[in-house]
Amino acid sequence: MQLDIELYRYSITVSSSPRVRISVIDIAPQAPNHTLVFLHGFGGHAVQFAFQLQDFAAQNRVIALDLRGHGKSDAPEGGYSMPRIVADVEIVLDRLGVHQPVVLVGHSFGGAVAVEFAVKNPARLSHLVLIAAAGEFRVGGRQRLGLGMPLPLMRAAEPLTRGWVHARPHALKAWYRHIMTPWNGWDLMTRIRTPALVILGNRDQVFPKAAFEKVAETIPKAEEIDLGASGHMVHLERPDAVNRAIESFIHSRQQSWRETTRSGTPDRSDLVVKRPWLKEYADDVPFTVAVPNVPVQQLLRSAVRRFPRNAAVIFDDEVLTYRQLNHAANRLANALLALGLEPGDRVFIDLPNRPETIVAFFGILKAAGVAVLSPESDPDLRAGQIADSGARIVLTGAPLKQLDAVNHFVRHAVHVGAVHPLETVAGHAYKTLVKRQPRTSPDLPADPAGIAVLLYTGGTTAAPRGVRLSHRNLLANATQTRHWLPGLTPGAERFLNVLPYTHSYGLMTGLLLPVALAATIILRSGFEAGDALQAIKKHRPTLFPGSPGMYLALANFPGVRSYGVDSIKACLSGSDSLPVEVQEQFEKLTRGRLIEGYGLTEASPVTHVNPLSGQRRVGSIGLPLPSTEARIMDLKAGQEEVEPEHLGELQVRGPQVMLGYWKDPEETARILDETGWLRTGDVAMMDADGYFRIVARKADMWIPEHGNDPAFPRDVEEVLYEVPTVKEAAVVAIARQPVAFVIPRGETPEAEELIEYCRRRLPEELVPKLVVFVKDFPRTFIGKILRRELAKRFEEQQGSEIRVESTG
Repeated sequence: MQLDIELYRYSITVSSSPRVRISVIDIAPQAPNHTLVFLHGFGGHAVQFAFQLQDFAAQNRVIALDLRGHGKSDAPEGGYSMPRIVADVEIVLDRLGVHQPVVLVGHSFGGAVAVEFAVKNPARLSHLVLIAAAGEFRVGGRQRLGLGMPLPLMRAAEPLTRGWVHARPHALKAWYRHIMTPWNGWDLMTRIRTPALVILGNRDQVFPKAAFEKVAETIPKAEEIDLGASGHMVHLERPDAVNRAIESFIHSRQQSWRETTRSGTPDRSDLVVKRPWLKEYADDVPFTVAVPNVPVQQLLRSAVRRFPRNAAVIFDDEVLTYRQLNHAANRLANALLALGLEPGDRVFIDLPNRPETIVAFFGILKAAGVAVLSPESDPDLRAGQIADSGARIVLTGAPLKQLDAVNHFVRHAVHVGAVHPLETVAGHAYKTLVKRQPRTSPDLPADPAGIAVLLYTGGTTAAPRGVRLSHRNLLANATQTRHWLPGLTPGAERFLNVLPYTHSYGLMTGLLLPVALAATIILRSGFEAGDALQAIKKHRPTLFPGSPGMYLALANFPGVRSYGVDSIKACLSGSDSLPVEVQEQFEKLTRGRLIEGYGLTEASPVTHVNPLSGQRRVGSIGLPLPSTEARIMDLKAGQEEVEPEHLGELQVRGPQVMLGYWKDPEETARILDETGWLRTGDVAMMDADGYFRIVARKADMWIPEHGNDPAFPRDVEEVLYEVPTVKEAAVVAIARQPVAFVIPRGETPEAEELIEYCRRRLPEELVPKLVVFVKDFPRTFIGKILRRELAKRFEEQQGSEIRVESTG
């Protein structure tokens, strides 16, 4: 899987007088096998190791430096000596917290730096790899003539050499005169005691052949491999062969076959013991992921840098490229700053799905603000959340009179449409506000560990709460989900998104994941089966995240196969349990692959997904994502982990777990312990292979009137879904008795038939005592059934649409 390695680039100050910063790429997954450090050669830069970084990052920590004066590192006027360069490397490793021995890889003159480092710091190395390195570096011919030119001429020629020389002219000249030309490493090589590998290309003619051939002979017990069919840039010309050579060299001293995994790398047995699901991972899915230590808006910048002309958003007839989307976000960011937005200020996004919603999200983050999102559709409740968040600015498409209740909190309202001014709120038309703003990014610093989004929960079982999600939380979840789908191609995928961005599931799978892939978002303002199928037919999406109710509606749509649903590689189902009957019916009718996942707002939200390829267990939520821990704790005290196949409360831990609730430390402490474990409130079980199955919300389970064991809605619902005349079903316990709410398919069935069918399939205490036929269910913005609202409506006997039948 291809990473955007630029997301993992950081600057480290190695000198304060003068200030010198070294640019470093550091990709660090959890529990790596090894740490590999790459040093480029004279005139090179860190990205020349892109193939090696991509390949080794799945199982190892990989670090590549732009050496002083090269690449994106600072290029001071002086300070160019071998001791100074070695010291730079030492400081970088210290600042990155690298204290274990590393595999040091040096190319060309980077090999000379590696030799110096190895002799000075033998305890800091486990292995030394030299690629096209020599014992001395003397250039001739045109190269010597070019490096001997006066500095003004070198600077004049710089635009012509940028494609292959990645150092500033004065730095290049200083390296040549003071470091490379005088260096002689033959004596140093005899003092190396670290296991060493020398990799050569037999067509290398940059330096005299003898300077290469003697290296392996000079270093005690060094191994040598001549890859052939390559020149000096052997790691670029034959990357796979170089990587295989390094891999084999690092692991050549394994003690037994039991220390290897299917990929030939040492088994991180401590992780596998604690996380049995890792044995079920596809070969190309890593156990853990490296989370970039950057703010969320860097995902957009990454997409712009790689695919500026690709369509980012298609909304009706409107198309925005990634470059245009980025410019629009920059303009809004500058507009918000002009309105007085301060770092950390909250901005409430009160918009349906439309391009301006995406612009608003990234624009707020670029202005160092916090985006506030709520799935609440009730204007009064939403106004209460605006007040609770302390938002000073609201971006809205609704009539501004709805802000009357909070106009003493809100200072500015940016309206996507006509402006209806309020007495105490400054109203602004969106287009007018951003029109004259610069399209350049304000580039305000943002703490990746700081809050990026304040996202209110849907309130399916309790009052909605504001969840504080950091930049790192969101980037971690986007990275985890991206690694779970390694077959996706950056810049080539097309996501159909009907999920609201004001919901955590929609935000992640409908926005952040597509942007991380630089994919095209086929955006709809909401879900309607016919509209979604028309979008599929016209735009040929490759992924479609949705909810069970959406897939049921598509499966029931006449002629669904004629809309070209075979373009979709996968439908990702979340937000609610996916009934087995719905999954099988959808896949049979559409021939598309529908995989169930699981998450919650407090975890950004995704924690579990079924494998896209390989074994998928119908009815389960799949396996925990990379870098995610999960456990099942007893239902009574929640203090003991239960054995596989036993029921308990699901708890999760990982980099995607929230910072905590907004202004609610007591509830945060109740649900999130001091070690990072999040109590999900869901009853679940794990099988022996690490697949998890959600049974119910703890709030939805009940103890039957004549029993001691808990009962769960899904046990009854799965049976009801087997009945052809049942379109949808939801079971709620009222007075410790199961009541079935049913949406019929076509003609309404007899309640007695449903109850008798359940009696044949279920123990008596789970058989519904009552059947309530309804036209639809109360649902959240994302389509999840509001069971507590069903119970409330039943108890109040509201609406003529409800018909109650019972066997008496």
